[in-house]
Amino acid sequence: MGEEKQRNYTGFAGHRLLASGELTEVALKAKERLDRGDSAPILIFEDETGTPVDLDFRGSLYEFLDKLEKKRARRVEAEQAVEETRRSGPGRPKLGVVSREVSLLPRHWDWLNSQPGGASVTLRKLVEEAKRNSAGADRARRSQEAAYKFMTLMAGDFPGYEEASRAFFANDSERLEQLIQPWPEDVREHLRRLVAIARKDLENAAREDRVRR
Repeated sequence: MGEEKQRNYTGFAGHRLLASGELTEVALKAKERLDRGDSAPILIFEDETGTPVDLDFRGSLYEFLDKLEKKRARRVEAEQAVEETRRSGPGRPKLGVVSREVSLLPRHWDWLNSQPGGASVTLRKLVEEAKRNSAGADRARRSQEAAYKFMTLMAGDFPGYEEASRAFFANDSERLEQLIQPWPEDVREHLRRLVAIARKDLENAAREDRVRR
């Protein structure tokens, strides 16, 4: 079995930071806290996406570790399938190509069919080129979404949340900082880290766009 892509996770018990690191490390901290009878709600986020991780904390520590390993194995298997599909080129259609209906104007089909390799090969080349050109913008969008998801789930009922979200998308750092200052320290600090990543990715995407022009 292949290796899982390295991901970082951050866990909270209520508004207090539990741990940040690999999923097993963070999940075990959460499990220990729950087993001690702590009633604070547990949320574990994948930092790259801002998506909360759904974990079943019931059962013994051994049972929990077994469930964690099975979850990891399923994810690795899914990633391997995606990678195999990506590597499979036009010469291996059973593995590498999926048929879907595409609606285009007649002149578009005429142009595609006139290209070396025909319409299918040309479309794949165009998609790959578009992916390369938009890689920076896509990364910036994902990091923005990650910060916004975390802010919504952890701070959606905090005072100033609506204004803070607007300041975030307006890239108004000073205003955002003012609005999140009264929020719980651990939530505020983690949000700052995510916002800093999003801001850096936006700057890099803008730089790449200027270079292409």
